[in-house]
Amino acid sequence: MIVIPAIDLRQGRCVRLAQGDFSRVTVYGEDPAAMARHWRDKGAERLHVVDLDGSLAGAPRNAEAVSAIVGAVDIPVEVGGGIRDLETVRFYLGLGVRWVILGTAALRDEAFVREACDLYPDQVILGIDAKGGQIAVSAWTEEGGATVFDLAERYGDCPIAAIVYTDIRRDGMETGVNIEATRELARRTHIPVIASGGVAGLGDIERLLPLETEGVIGVIVGRALYTGALDLTEAVRVTKRAENFHKGR
Repeated sequence: MIVIPAIDLRQGRCVRLAQGDFSRVTVYGEDPAAMARHWRDKGAERLHVVDLDGSLAGAPRNAEAVSAIVGAVDIPVEVGGGIRDLETVRFYLGLGVRWVILGTAALRDEAFVREACDLYPDQVILGIDAKGGQIAVSAWTEEGGATVFDLAERYGDCPIAAIVYTDIRRDGMETGVNIEATRELARRTHIPVIASGGVAGLGDIERLLPLETEGVIGVIVGRALYTGALDLTEAVRVTKRAENFHKGR
């Protein structure tokens, strides 16, 4: 299981929202590329980048910052936020982004998502953001009328790299990962799952580790890293220790 630092972009800056609320924003840095290098130097093996402005606009709004991040580090980057057509998919992959995350489009434009998966197998990640099990879209401002399991099942036959599952009510709150909901999703799909939302500290990482056998391959961490509640180097060390333990058995 890998620990994936989140870099959320708004107007070119690194920010975090509380429960996806754009009125509850905290700025943590003015230089996204420097932030990417910081997390890489702390041991990050992958970065999770979200264009928050793009998620509202339905098209990229922080492409310059994304390009700077990709150019600054030699670790893979996944990007989401406002990716609603093949042109945008091609654009990001052409920048050197390793995976594109499709969220709103996954609910509203199945044909596009399937075509993207066919053209770029294992380079598409399904972003499932939920409140109480119900899908939320358009930067979490609207409910989509489907459940987490409905959406996972819809694309079960596609060459999707992973599902990022975010519990919106916990996101940015440091109240703990929704372990049970993450486990249930992993059990009900063969697609690898990445947990997101609510990581409060090292204890959450340790509680997620047993879910690796269920198909949970990573966890995205945002606010807890920026506030210092979780030390990335220590978190990576814990996951590596668990990996080595299982290899030695």
